[in-house]
Amino acid sequence: MTWVRTSVDRCARLCAALAVVAAATLGCASTVEGVAVRDVDANPTNVQPLRESQLDDVMLSIAQLNGIAGATQMEVVLSGERMSDNSDAVSDPDCLGSIFGAEDLVYRSSKWTAVRDQVAREPQDGNAHWAEQTAVLYPTEQLAVDFVEKSTSSWRGCGGFSVAVDDDTTSSIWRIDDVRIHGDVVTQRIAQEDSDGWECQHAMSAVANLSVETIACAFGINDEAVSMVSAMIANAARI
Repeated sequence: MTWVRTSVDRCARLCAALAVVAAATLGCASTVEGVAVRDVDANPTNVQPLRESQLDDVMLSIAQLNGIAGATQMEVVLSGERMSDNSDAVSDPDCLGSIFGAEDLVYRSSKWTAVRDQVAREPQDGNAHWAEQTAVLYPTEQLAVDFVEKSTSSWRGCGGFSVAVDDDTTSSIWRIDDVRIHGDVVTQRIAQEDSDGWECQHAMSAVANLSVETIACAFGINDEAVSMVSAMIANAARI
């Protein structure tokens, strides 16, 4: 059964999200005896601003994707330099960013300047693994951070609800879990109902003037999307 979300539901969850987002901002540090100590899982701080010509070097190779997913036969099935538009496919547009990656409507107000997006999966029907990686550039580092923080608030507002997804060929219901924070990486799980355990982890983070967004799906998911984000951030740090 699909949850019906009212404007009161949205307001209550959005207010709660805004109240806690400050505690989940990127690059948080703890304090030990009066000295700020950076989280060991925090992103590197010495990454130089990136140019569009360097975005391809941020993306993971198919060998890396197979290794992270525990697969051997995944291949790239979609690769592009523009955002997608699935806004008409979801029952609640406010939760579009929780369900899909690289969405034009989600990124539209972020002032992004360049994007690389790639989807990989096994070639056969009934594939056991599916992954999407997205690298996005902004004019400044602050704009990248702002986008991740805005997305965190949006994801929080959708946690605990279910969203229907209808396209030209399929119809499904997705349950959205609460947001979790892994160091500087924001994550959220979504699970497809009546699918024998098909679920996805959605992850996002920012470094320099770059945001990275990943989705990893399988029949039983762990932290594959987090591993993808960490590897993409590491690639950016090596440029």
